Amino acid sequence: MSLRALLPRRVLTPNGFESGRAVLLDGGMILQVLPARDCPIEAERRELDGDLLPGFIDLQVNGGGGVLFNVEPTVDGIAAIARAHRRFGTTGLLPTLISDDLDVVARAIAAVDDAIERRVPGILGIHIEGPFLNPARKGIHDAGKFRLLDEQAIEVLSSLKRGRTLVTLAPELAPPGAVRALTERGIVVAAGHTDATFEQVSSALDEGLAGFTHLYNAMTQLGSRAPGAVGAALSDEGSWCGLIVDGHHVHPAALRVALRAKGAEKLALVTDAMPTVGSEVKEFRLGGRRIVAQDGRCTDAAGTLAGSDLDMASAVRNAETMMGVDFATAARMASESPARAIGRADSRGSIVAGAHADFVLMDSGRRVVETWIGGAAERT
Repeated sequence: MSLRALLPRRVLTPNGFESGRAVLLDGGMILQVLPARDCPIEAERRELDGDLLPGFIDLQVNGGGGVLFNVEPTVDGIAAIARAHRRFGTTGLLPTLISDDLDVVARAIAAVDDAIERRVPGILGIHIEGPFLNPARKGIHDAGKFRLLDEQAIEVLSSLKRGRTLVTLAPELAPPGAVRALTERGIVVAAGHTDATFEQVSSALDEGLAGFTHLYNAMTQLGSRAPGAVGAALSDEGSWCGLIVDGHHVHPAALRVALRAKGAEKLALVTDAMPTVGSEVKEFRLGGRRIVAQDGRCTDAAGTLAGSDLDMASAVRNAETMMGVDFATAARMASESPARAIGRADSRGSIVAGAHADFVLMDSGRRVVETWIGGAAERT
């Protein structure tokens, strides 16, 4: 057994930030977290000047490095997106397909399957955002691609053999029992781009709806007599919510309301990133429309938000300032919370014995210095 020991200035464990600790690695797994003084003498030791955190996990990544997943639903496209986001501390992600034809959905799922089989670093599964959405809340999605969730679609959505599948849909348009049928096949179902009433969302929660995609955005809002999807999300104790913390999608006060209602453990930071992240090119085409990233916002000519120009390291920094949480809590919302949301908290998102050796090292300025995926290091 070839042992390696990482000895950071501080390490974020389930107990909080701890100093004087060694993270012992056996290949791509964490063998033990122990006092540095007890580190085995045979272990190859490496001291790290910074904070060692669980690697960030992003559940909503449309693109990066100049690549849009819808345009390049291939192993090469997936690898390019993952490489771009790794620079910002993302060691696990779900490539996200925006509403498209069912044959494109099938190709994207097959490409992710292939990428995982080939061990492309950081690929945990796929997020299918649409095309089972409500035109009334379409946002930047092409409503011409929308369709009903029928048996054929359920079969395609269930075709991933490796990794986790997350599906975002409008629950009010799903046939009775469809959400349950997906969850029984191991799919994580989230509500998004929905015009549902509180009661309709509640029925979907009873069927196994697990979460809410980009809370507040593209969904019915909280009203005094009509709590809507936002009210259902905030009042339900079991579900999780994704949040785009870029200062453009959600007001800081609304972010803090979500924090108080759900608790940090039920909030997952996501980027909703577009190809501009990790790229010097700040415009691209989406469904025939020109999208431009400027001042941190991605918009079309009409000013409609089209994903984001956000990376996970920035999301963590923003969470500290906009949500008023400490660094440890912000980091956990980018690692432990998303891992739990997709049922991977047993092996991802925390620095504990038995977990994958996926880390991000940040300096005192909250900048990414180095990442590890499966124990393999890469400096930024």
